[in-house]
Amino acid sequence: MMSGSADDEEHEMNAKVALVTGASSGIGEATVRRLLACGYDTYAAARRTERLEPLAAVGAHPLAMDVTDEASMTAGIERILAETGRIDVLVNNVGYGSYGAIEDVSIDEARRQFEVNVFGAMRLVQLVAPAMRAQRRGTIVNISSMGGEIYTPLGGWYHGTKFALEALSDCLRLELAPFGVDVVVVQPGGIRTEWGAIAAENVVRTSGSGPYARQASAVAGMLAASGERDSSPEVVAEAIERAVTAARPRTRYAIGFGAKPLIALRRVLPDRAFDALVRRMASMAG
Repeated sequence: MMSGSADDEEHEMNAKVALVTGASSGIGEATVRRLLACGYDTYAAARRTERLEPLAAVGAHPLAMDVTDEASMTAGIERILAETGRIDVLVNNVGYGSYGAIEDVSIDEARRQFEVNVFGAMRLVQLVAPAMRAQRRGTIVNISSMGGEIYTPLGGWYHGTKFALEALSDCLRLELAPFGVDVVVVQPGGIRTEWGAIAAENVVRTSGSGPYARQASAVAGMLAASGERDSSPEVVAEAIERAVTAARPRTRYAIGFGAKPLIALRRVLPDRAFDALVRRMASMAG
């Protein structure tokens, strides 16, 4: 009996702790399941905790968190540290695509896009960094997109958030490296989640009439056309698992349908040539 208690205490002391945001569906849900299978004590965060019940049933800790609310984020991190005394992995997954012509998207909506996709993620980094530095280890995984290196018409505000997230991640990697903390960017391509349908609806609602209507129709078609060719969220979760378990993770993981070839083309093609490629892709889908 005493030996069992000691083993339990040792397990608790050695168990690594992970926090995954946007965990109620898609990439976030798949990542929580993956980390649980790897033995991580995993907190699954979302605004609506009722959607986390299936994850709670398999051992995750549901955590109500809104990344646009300071009190919510602070309370969440304080709870994790109070219950476990540590945090080893942060997966900043929450995000959405607010599509529409830069001219058409309201500045309030543009700000909200940055609040969710950039400032929420970076505030969580600020909140977990002290504990990771004290531990002299940890991994921060920022879920960007192939849209953090490429661009599409009517996606300017969304791409802006992902370009910003990539730059901030690069700076973080340098800043936290001396403390044993890794910073990793994951760049999903086409993934079978709710994201594409929501973004397609946004672009039609925002720019479906007026001077950008033709482009909106084409972009909505491109966003909605992926369907079966898109990759499963599991492939992204697998890449995240590789990143957090590697002794020396890669700085970037481009994963899922289209990610590697499109990022490679962006790096080698002149701007005008890449512009033409994107227009052709949109016109074919539309």
